[in-house]
Amino acid sequence: MSSKRSWLSALNQQYDVIVVGGASAGLTAALYTARQSLRTLVITKDIGGQALLTNSIQNYPGYTDISGFELMTKFQEQAALYGAEFLYDEVLKVNQAEEGCFSVGTKDKEFQTCSVILAFGKTPRDLGVPGEQRFKGKGVSYCAVCDGPLFKGKVVAVVGSGDPALEAANYLAGVAAKVYIVQRTQRPIGDEELIQNLKSMKNVEFVNEAVVSSINGGTKLESLTIHKTAPKGDHSPTQLEVDGLFVEMGYVTKTDFIRNLVELNSLGEIIVDKNGATSMPGVFACGDVTDTLYKQAIVSAGQGAAAALSAYNYIQRLRGKSASKADWKSIKLKPTTSSS
Repeated sequence: MSSKRSWLSALNQQYDVIVVGGASAGLTAALYTARQSLRTLVITKDIGGQALLTNSIQNYPGYTDISGFELMTKFQEQAALYGAEFLYDEVLKVNQAEEGCFSVGTKDKEFQTCSVILAFGKTPRDLGVPGEQRFKGKGVSYCAVCDGPLFKGKVVAVVGSGDPALEAANYLAGVAAKVYIVQRTQRPIGDEELIQNLKSMKNVEFVNEAVVSSINGGTKLESLTIHKTAPKGDHSPTQLEVDGLFVEMGYVTKTDFIRNLVELNSLGEIIVDKNGATSMPGVFACGDVTDTLYKQAIVSAGQGAAAALSAYNYIQRLRGKSASKADWKSIKLKPTTSSS
């Protein structure tokens, strides 16, 4: 045990806990670990996950009616108040490192941590076209709220359909100089009031019956190649010059990258016990990515709290200290920080 404590001390610039996922489970877990004075990093492609798909949540305690976006924003703000840091990226690997701790890697970055909380639920779906992987974080985003401010006064496009794409465009219209909405359908699909509101905006343009076939640029995204899908008309490719692309294509479950780390069931869900522990000591999981029967925001939040306290107790044992079963203490708020 002493060698583990020594290794942890050497990593004082690293993280105590890395939370993978930024919806109700992950944000609650981050709130609880940050309140326990654990240096916490949340790595997520977006904030809110599937909760962003609903405009009205009426069964979350404390709110008779609140949008998924607003609720998840409150979750994030509260976690950040206690010092949780955020990185908008996709985790591609989690491996055991020296002395039983872990390394967590994205495409371009790698972090060391004492404990991992897997809370990514379903992951934003990739567009799946040439250039997408190259320009992730260099113009391609999956979270308008997270990355929208980076494109103030610039030209952006939203690709997708339905309310998530419309809501992303609506938000971006207040930030960007120009917003294109690229969609396969002949006319917009979704909330009619929102559609009419977007149509009335001078800096919003619908690009209907079209698909993005490639994402182009040098060191950063510069343009999109667009193909029309209408049965008649010119189908030759055209270039749409943009500074950013926001992908709103729905969500998928992606657990293959942890298949050799933790035990999964036949559905690819992470098997956990009642305290959020997985088959790998030091790795915990919560929310929709687990084998829990009920996929609800309130259930995910509760699981996130349990997994966080379990992670805290795991780290306490690594440090030769006593564990805790609750989080009732009054804590002075920390300045909001972020990681990039």
